[in-house]
Amino acid sequence: MSRLRNWFQQLPTASKLLLLLTAAILPLGLVLVAAATSGINQANDAMGARATDQGRLAVRAVDSLIARNILALRIAASGALDGGAEPCRRVERALSVANNPPENFLLSDSVGTQICSPGVPDDGERPNLLVAPGQVRLWLSVPRNRVYYKVGVYGGSATGSISREEIRDALESSRTGPGNLLLSDYQSEIQITTGGETPASFGRTERAIYSVEQPIAAGQIRAHVDIAVDKIAEVDRLIILLPLLMWIVAALLSWIVVRTFLLRPLRQIQQSIVAHDPASGPLHLPEKLGSAIEIRQLGDSFVRAFERIGTSEKTMAEALEGQRKLVREVHHRVKNNLQVVASLLNIHRRSATTEDAKDAYSSIGRRVDALAVVHRNHYAELEENRGIALRPLLSELAANLRGSAPAGAHMIDIGLDLESLNTTQDVAVATAFFTTEIVEHAMLKDPEAPVTLTLRRTSDLSARFTLATTALAAEVQSAPEHQQFERIIAGLAKQLRSNLDRSPGSYSVDLPVFPPR
Repeated sequence: MSRLRNWFQQLPTASKLLLLLTAAILPLGLVLVAAATSGINQANDAMGARATDQGRLAVRAVDSLIARNILALRIAASGALDGGAEPCRRVERALSVANNPPENFLLSDSVGTQICSPGVPDDGERPNLLVAPGQVRLWLSVPRNRVYYKVGVYGGSATGSISREEIRDALESSRTGPGNLLLSDYQSEIQITTGGETPASFGRTERAIYSVEQPIAAGQIRAHVDIAVDKIAEVDRLIILLPLLMWIVAALLSWIVVRTFLLRPLRQIQQSIVAHDPASGPLHLPEKLGSAIEIRQLGDSFVRAFERIGTSEKTMAEALEGQRKLVREVHHRVKNNLQVVASLLNIHRRSATTEDAKDAYSSIGRRVDALAVVHRNHYAELEENRGIALRPLLSELAANLRGSAPAGAHMIDIGLDLESLNTTQDVAVATAFFTTEIVEHAMLKDPEAPVTLTLRRTSDLSARFTLATTALAAEVQSAPEHQQFERIIAGLAKQLRSNLDRSPGSYSVDLPVFPPR
């Protein structure tokens, strides 16, 4: 979860907005699409079931029409062919009381000879067809567009027909709707088309055909019905995708709005701020930052903030410059005061009457002079702001030590092997006193013994400082003056926060220095 949160936080604002809109709107759109799709499918299934029922109803209407006509003709013809007079009139009287009786009929005797035919004689092109009593034969006449049926009765048979118009009327009275009826006796076919109003629908529709096929009249005729219904068209399914389209439009519009009115002006402000040089003058932002008043107000706030910062930096720079001048003046005065003290000590040394007093004044003067050298180099450091340079400091200190050496040590050889390194004032003061103590002690022990000062960088932040002289190699360790010297050297090493490495004729400490440029 934390990894997912970190990944989300690293995304641009436009991408975050797109993901949030997707999480909020896309599930709702998918639910609406699924619900609408299910509703359309159910509506189409219902219309299909209705069409199938209408087809079955149409088949039953035709079957019922044929059955009624057969039954009416059979009842009317039964007993009319028993040898009595006027059989046709007797059949007509019997049919007159029937509901929707056959329009015409034909009576034949048992060998198929026509007895009578009221109206237009019509044998349906099968005059010699014999039917046993109690049986029914049906066939189609394509030229006459009629369905013929022949029923067998005692003494002969009766033939009747049903026209296409009668079948169409029966279909329309059953309210089956628009469709096509195809009747087939397995040899011939008659097609009957019915009209009707199309069921109400919504949206764009497309015509669909549902078919029902089943035998009628005891299987002698096969009825095939095609019912046309209007289903919801496939183009309407595209309307279902409107929620998804809404999500796409909302996400795209939000992304464009955020980039145009928020991110792009903020990026322009950022680029102007990054490219701004305080020395070139006040901050200037692009004139066109979009139509969002909040972004323009933010830009104005940045301009005012930069103006205040510039004014504050100018005031701070002036104060810092005054502070630098004051500190420089303080160090300059300290250096001058130390040199005055050193001069006074030198004057008192000349007027001293004993050698011990002269040596004491010289020793104190060397230490005061060492401190003056540090302040003078610190004064230079304030000019360049890069720390106190150890190489010129130690070089000047060595020259001063040779100049203030006691009698008999004016020709002392002080060798220098120094790298150009810089350090702080505290380290420089301790290093100067450390060098003065060792060189002075060596001059007093053996004025002719040379002294070597070595400074080498050992890492980016440290250097090794070593003073070597043979004057200290054979010194008596238990002498009081040597013990005092050791205490002073050890104290200075602690001030440098370094371990004091002693070896015959040399002392070494580690100095903190500035990293190389």
